[in-house]
Amino acid sequence: MLLIVGLGNPGKQYENTRHNIGFRVIDKLINDSGARNISKSSFQGELFKTSNLLFLKPTTYMNLSGTSVQAVKNFYKIELEDIIVVHDDIDLNFSALRFKNGGGHGGHNGLRSIDAMIGKEYTRVRMGVGKPIYKSQVADYVLGDFLEDEEKIISGWIAHTADAVKALDGQTLTEVKSRYSLKSFEG
Repeated sequence: MLLIVGLGNPGKQYENTRHNIGFRVIDKLINDSGARNISKSSFQGELFKTSNLLFLKPTTYMNLSGTSVQAVKNFYKIELEDIIVVHDDIDLNFSALRFKNGGGHGGHNGLRSIDAMIGKEYTRVRMGVGKPIYKSQVADYVLGDFLEDEEKIISGWIAHTADAVKALDGQTLTEVKSRYSLKSFEG
């Protein structure tokens, strides 16, 4: 069983922010697969299930995401190598897509929390959201909505990312990297 986690913040005000791109990919995967909601308050997130996949949207807010991931991991006895985390990445250009196993959190509070709770050796699906000019603007930037021009290609980029995540169920990380990595999504 694979656990696919999308990072974001709960609440309408965060719905279209850069930080919530992981939630949007999970929503696409849930809609495509017809997964059923099996959430419990102890999971501290919205959890959906198909026959062999779990989709999680932590509702703890970004900086406590690891609490939700750990609860689901422990309940279903999921190994680290069977966890995939989809998240925004300011170190990649807008609409880039990269994959890696393990590594640092790069200042991302959701990854920092997950690393602290379960360790680092899970698969990361890194969705580039670009970065602000000044480091002091990062929080406002990731909590800001995508620009109108960016929003035009996001549904295609999300669909491409969802396909890549589905491919991780059966293909190696190397195969998925070579087929789905993007410098930018061209539509």
